[in-house]
Amino acid sequence: MIFYKTEEEIEFMRASAKVLAQAHGEVASMIQEGVTTRQLDQRAEEFIRDHGGHPSFKGYNGFEYSLCISPNSVVVHGFPGDYVLKSGDVVSIDCGVLLNGYHADSAYTYPIGEVAPEVIKLLEETKKSLYLGIEQAVAGNRMGDVSYAIQSHVEKQGYGVVRELVGHGIGKKLHERPDVPNYGKRGSGLKLQTGLVMAIEPMVNLGTKNIIQEKDGWTIRTKDLKPSAHFEHTVVVRKDKAEILTSFEYIEKALQ
Repeated sequence: MIFYKTEEEIEFMRASAKVLAQAHGEVASMIQEGVTTRQLDQRAEEFIRDHGGHPSFKGYNGFEYSLCISPNSVVVHGFPGDYVLKSGDVVSIDCGVLLNGYHADSAYTYPIGEVAPEVIKLLEETKKSLYLGIEQAVAGNRMGDVSYAIQSHVEKQGYGVVRELVGHGIGKKLHERPDVPNYGKRGSGLKLQTGLVMAIEPMVNLGTKNIIQEKDGWTIRTKDLKPSAHFEHTVVVRKDKAEILTSFEYIEKALQ
């Protein structure tokens, strides 16, 4: 069943999204060579709890952390730990916040130090594809229009779009219906209606689209071990233009 949100519910989600955006900013201000991924996770959890929220990922299906931190060839669901960030890395930070009974979810991929130009381009084009997908998230369009916008953009660059992992509806639960694939055909799939809130999240690989899951049951890696990029916003379907609830504003300020 798909749950369409009332304006009151969207206000609750907007509050969750604000804390989430600020938590991302806190993490962004710490990201540099020599920092461990555990330190980033601890800061995010501290900030979220200090602002009355709960980290959406912590305890989700047994996941023990507040952030999914996925460096280099890790696509998503990486564990924070003793890994020390170094120049040349790219690292995806995915975070969710539960506040007032509603979730928000977003992700951003960072370059660390001197990163190869082709990898910087992967990040830029993946981020661009997110916004191209969001442009299609208007009432009357189909889910396939969102999916196709993402896929067509990144495949023109020669990248691989992950098939097994998709975006999702979001609200009282972190993952709700419908699925939001990053590949598909224009004019196909669910007809979008006002009040649908979904997390759109392209996961794009420099090489093959194929992935493998590690023995920990969580970590997803590119099969060819080439870098991957991941960007995500929580978005409301509206009549003329999608509304983005989450924000990269605090990240971008921290990176200046």
